[in-house]
Amino acid sequence: MHYEFKFNKILRIKEREKDQAFDVYSEAVKRFEEAAGKLYELLKKKEDLEAYQQSRLIKGLPVQEIRHHQHFVYALEKSIGHYQKMVANARSQMNFQQEKLMEKNIEVKKYEKMKERDLDSFMEDMKQKEARQMDDISIQLYMNRGN
Repeated sequence: MHYEFKFNKILRIKEREKDQAFDVYSEAVKRFEEAAGKLYELLKKKEDLEAYQQSRLIKGLPVQEIRHHQHFVYALEKSIGHYQKMVANARSQMNFQQEKLMEKNIEVKKYEKMKERDLDSFMEDMKQKEARQMDDISIQLYMNRGN
């Protein structure tokens, strides 16, 4: 007699759902990392530009160049604001997908635990049947010896 878990199909479906949720979560993490990396680059560029402008101000800088730097910094700040929103959205999406993945993982664990308990119960039943068969064989052998 072989063992078969009665919810095996459901377990496979739940595992597939968990794998899909993991793939979606991985994509969300990738999008977050890309947006955060771009935001970091823009912040670093702004910091470098401001440091450069500060050093140039000490040496003396034409007004036209100051205006040019201000326009460039303004454009950088708009880009930074845009990427900050993108990072926030990507982070919330990543967190949402992480929660979904955790839920799917919990569902799979529940079915795996059910399967483990069911297998333990099956094995215990098999041991009991085997013990009963051994008792029956012993009784038959004893009865046959007596005759």
